Amino acid sequence: MVSTTRIALSRSARNHRHRYARHRSLSRKSFPSNPLLRDFEFPPFDVVEAKHVRPGILALLKKLEGDLEELERTVEPSWPKLVEPLEKIVDRLTVVWGMINHLKGVKDSADLGAAIKEVQEEKVKFQLRLRQSKPVYNAFKALQESPDWNVLSDAQKRIVENQIKEAVLNGIALEDGKREEFNKIEQELDKLSKKFGGNVRAATKKFEKLITDKKDIEGLPATALGLAAQRAVSNGHANATPDNGPWVITLDAPSFMAVMKHARNRALREEIYRADVTQASSGDIDNTLIIDQILKLRLEKAKLLGYNNYAEVSMAMKMATIDEAEELLEKLRSASWDAAVQDMEDIKHFAKSQGAAESDDLSHWDINFWSERLRELKYDINEEELRPYFSLPKVMEGLFNLARTLFGIEIEAADGLAPVWNSDVRFYCVKDSSGKPIAYFYFDPYSRPSEKRGGAWMDEVVGRSRVLSRDGASARLPVAHMVCNFTPPVGTKPSLMTFQEVETVFHEFGHALQHMLTKQDEGLVAGIRGIEWDAVELPSQFMENWCYHKDTLMGIAKHYETGENLPEDVYKKLLAARTFRAGSLSLRQIRYASVDLQLHTKYVPGGPESVYDVDRRVSERTQVIPPLPEDRFLCSFSYIFAGEYAAGYYSYKWAEVLSADAFSAFDDAGLDDSKAVQETGQRFRETILALGGGKAPLQVFIEFRRRKPLPDALLSRLVSRARGNPISFEV
Repeated sequence: MVSTTRIALSRSARNHRHRYARHRSLSRKSFPSNPLLRDFEFPPFDVVEAKHVRPGILALLKKLEGDLEELERTVEPSWPKLVEPLEKIVDRLTVVWGMINHLKGVKDSADLGAAIKEVQEEKVKFQLRLRQSKPVYNAFKALQESPDWNVLSDAQKRIVENQIKEAVLNGIALEDGKREEFNKIEQELDKLSKKFGGNVRAATKKFEKLITDKKDIEGLPATALGLAAQRAVSNGHANATPDNGPWVITLDAPSFMAVMKHARNRALREEIYRADVTQASSGDIDNTLIIDQILKLRLEKAKLLGYNNYAEVSMAMKMATIDEAEELLEKLRSASWDAAVQDMEDIKHFAKSQGAAESDDLSHWDINFWSERLRELKYDINEEELRPYFSLPKVMEGLFNLARTLFGIEIEAADGLAPVWNSDVRFYCVKDSSGKPIAYFYFDPYSRPSEKRGGAWMDEVVGRSRVLSRDGASARLPVAHMVCNFTPPVGTKPSLMTFQEVETVFHEFGHALQHMLTKQDEGLVAGIRGIEWDAVELPSQFMENWCYHKDTLMGIAKHYETGENLPEDVYKKLLAARTFRAGSLSLRQIRYASVDLQLHTKYVPGGPESVYDVDRRVSERTQVIPPLPEDRFLCSFSYIFAGEYAAGYYSYKWAEVLSADAFSAFDDAGLDDSKAVQETGQRFRETILALGGGKAPLQVFIEFRRRKPLPDALLSRLVSRARGNPISFEV
């Protein structure tokens, strides 16, 4: 049980914890005073402050600059003289900067943001210096052409090939004047990206709707009222309660979605919806000009590198080509359209049957509300009434049990072994079947709107690496962190999750598994490193499928007070509801992916069309109801303007094809055959999860599936809804 292991740590965890405490107390004199400069097994998240960032990063960059100069002076086209010292430089910067960047996401403050901004330019400058090192680049090319090439492993060859390709994409082949121009563009893009993300966070934080009249929040479930009252208390309304208010509504996902799905007050839904789609689009946090500047600079960068557009640059390190991505999106759009049209007709008919005045003219703020009511009627499922069956401790216990069944691993609580940034953060040790530790991970589950960005994500803390072994014998073990924004526990009541949140934690754990279960010892391609971006969502989306597997779901769905199992008929309804509005939800993702590709292929910055014109044009083919004229969702589209998905948002659909096909291997083997499930799970572990970026993802998939990927499994989910009959209603 998770709740039990939190209190009773395993003996090894207790011993590690005591060693950590002893090490910390003995090393105050020997460790540098700046925690960013210390040698650590687990990052000192508990003591890093904004004041450490500038001196720590500048000192680190100076040290790494010296290391790079030494590498350039002594480099030879051999693994020990080229790749190993390079990995040490890359890793140190990745780990230390990753620590700061992580704290920016989970424990943000104005001081931390300002400190990061101060050193950002120097950090990017060093990265460019490293990526454009001619001696290192020439040594990689020489290694590729040397007799040693034939004795390198597949993973080592991938590293060499990727380093050469990435160096070219980072401007190494440019003449001095053009390389200087390229570097200015990179510096400016980095600043603009940070500014964009900061504006989105500021806009989200800025919007708050105080409600004092109980009539205005009718329909909101108890969890949402509790969250809104909790926010009111933190804003100074000390006497706020879930029952009597006042309540504060925000644009954070748990608050926003609760209003969209459940608030009977249509005017409130409209106000919150309009606030959401116009975030960061006015005043001093308007991202409109930043978007155009980013797109203009990306196009200039592409032209400097000899490409026609930025999408070609992005695709150079991905599985798909532009044509292949567009072909897939169109195939999925075509398969989704009729189902989405039928979805809308069903919602209109239902709203009319309920006497809704707006039924003949449904708008965006009505869709989620009436579709949720329709889902409750059609499947007799109330999302909020299901929460008591999905307590976070029980869900995590079931998730860990599934990992044991599929992949032969044990996951034990190891709280106290590593310092954490918040008392709610959990720490776990992953062990193989012999009880030997193979990885660790942090889990930060709860929403903290004042300091933590919204959404859910996984990232690496450190990666598996032979070169960076701590004992000189065994590879350094990988460490990951998973971050979510679930409703915190209230009193003795645990965090109670929606089914969608259950899917979210399974999704992020899939990413973590690929990082932690890697068997690749070459650090530059271990875990999630070196994997083409359009393949990284495969294991995460694959894990979501298990939420609908009966044994798995029934293992986690137990009432937190009575221990009662989720009723059998409710499970069947959840299964039936899986394709509810599948066409509409698919089209939404296709809109995002299509506008991303359009902006990075055909859009001309400063031309006759604005970015919003592009979005409206794309929406004509991807949205049954066109966006509002004032829709500015692009101003908060951080995935492509402040993240890693520029000309790559299609990756979600590309990987969805791979993940659906991968899960169908378990269908083929027999989901009721435990032995077959375990055998297929082991094969998934030994290929998709173990090989990391050491092999091309298509080759890895073929090793698992024993054939090339097919879109049939995903398409069947979409067309099954389209083939369904229209729903009839009775008033």
